[in-house]
Amino acid sequence: MLKVDNAIIMAAGLSSRFMPLSLEMPKGLLRVKGEILIERQIEMLKVKGINDITIVVGYKKEAFYYLKDKYNVKIVVNPCFNTKNNIETLYLVRDSLKNTYICSSDDYFTENPFSEYEDDAYYAGEHVDVPTDEWYMIGDSDDNIVRIDKTGSGGSIMLGHAFYSKKFSDAFVPLIEKAHESGEYDSVLWEQLLSDNLSTLPKMKIREYPKGVIFEFDTLDELRAFDSKYINDTGSKIMANIAKVFSVKEGEITDFHAMTKGLTNASFVFTLNGKKYVYRHPGEGTEKIISRKHEKVSLEIAKKYDIDPTFIFMDENEGFKISSYVDGVRTPSYDSFDDSKRVLEVLRRLHKIDVSVDWTFKPYDEAMNMEKLMKENGSIHLDGFETLKKNIEYCYNKTIGDGVKMCFCHSDTYAPNWMFTDDKTILIDWEYAGEADPGCDLGCYIMDAEWEVDKAIEFIKEYLKGDSTPSLIFHHLAYTAIVSYYWTVWALYRESCGAVLTEELRKWGGMARRYSSYLANL
Repeated sequence: MLKVDNAIIMAAGLSSRFMPLSLEMPKGLLRVKGEILIERQIEMLKVKGINDITIVVGYKKEAFYYLKDKYNVKIVVNPCFNTKNNIETLYLVRDSLKNTYICSSDDYFTENPFSEYEDDAYYAGEHVDVPTDEWYMIGDSDDNIVRIDKTGSGGSIMLGHAFYSKKFSDAFVPLIEKAHESGEYDSVLWEQLLSDNLSTLPKMKIREYPKGVIFEFDTLDELRAFDSKYINDTGSKIMANIAKVFSVKEGEITDFHAMTKGLTNASFVFTLNGKKYVYRHPGEGTEKIISRKHEKVSLEIAKKYDIDPTFIFMDENEGFKISSYVDGVRTPSYDSFDDSKRVLEVLRRLHKIDVSVDWTFKPYDEAMNMEKLMKENGSIHLDGFETLKKNIEYCYNKTIGDGVKMCFCHSDTYAPNWMFTDDKTILIDWEYAGEADPGCDLGCYIMDAEWEVDKAIEFIKEYLKGDSTPSLIFHHLAYTAIVSYYWTVWALYRESCGAVLTEELRKWGGMARRYSSYLANL
């Protein structure tokens, strides 16, 4: 028999599949059947004499800190919770892995599955006779796991906790360390590392529990089926917002699916009365750089002129937005000139709208303002920043007084903000719209496409049609550099607020350097 030394509770993740509730609090802190999930689990461990408990936190980490005093647990912070999967969590506590329970903060056990002693390493599971998307454990005659399949039609699925024997921990920790160094497993679960090394690791058994003992709630709909309180009273401000906008009960809002997280906000799809909608939740720190009041007016203009017919409602105080969901859409391809023509047709139409708004989007000035905000959060970390800033200043000064008039612009025209159907070209997300230089719209698209200058000039000429003068071409190339600089500074600011935008900084910073240097050396 093996005396259990300790328990690790993993609580760092975003739980993006559990939107909308996970946008407001970590899933492990939900109250289910009257008890907070992670507290119920801690108490189950302690009643079995397991008092050495470490909780690894990341997303909204501060919400868990009270547990340290309440239950005398240890708290370890995973700073990479939004860029790496849970192997990083195990890496951070690798020195504590002995005879150890590995738990998830959001599991609910109807019976206490823990014990003071265990026989051997195991992974908890449940037998199912229907196809699922869960991972299946294939065992030998002694119930040792010999294979893990990603999907199946029946068998024992991985569900709940695991137990590492010290023998297993001693063999698994070097694999965790190697994975940490290589980064090969950064985007996958620790079970993938287990699956890939089953033949060389000490045996881990399948521990099947009867159906109805272990619950994992991947979605709000699953939680509602278990705890009826959540049907019409989730306690979520987001759910209350949707119910109020449509004058319905929360229970009528169903079928939640997270969308790919945007650079500024998070969004999810929900269903109401057989129709799909999108809820946009504002990102942290955006209130300092985005006027939601201005965005709402811009959305109303875009809908009036059929450039964004998806808009339904926006709250200018809280910043949330509801739009209709459009099936069968695609984003434009930067490699397709036909797609570019569709984009430019809408931009020409947008720039001709006879509308006046009393706010502006000036990327050069806005970048200067964000520099000040960044300095409040710390220093600016970007190699060659001062040289880049000098070249951008040159480009900006060359455009002053060259005759290009400001107009109503979107100012964030990269491909993900376009939706193409067979007969519609829709431009969404109007957070940065306002009275602006038309070069902002062309420059943003060119920037994200990472085109060479000659291809950008072809794009600019298609927009200008018969007005392609050298001066106007220079102007739009200059604004490509300027908006690339703006978005580089924007990305730096967002990172200072906790976002991770490494790839965007590489792309946008590279375009700002390339175009500003090219123009400064003409």
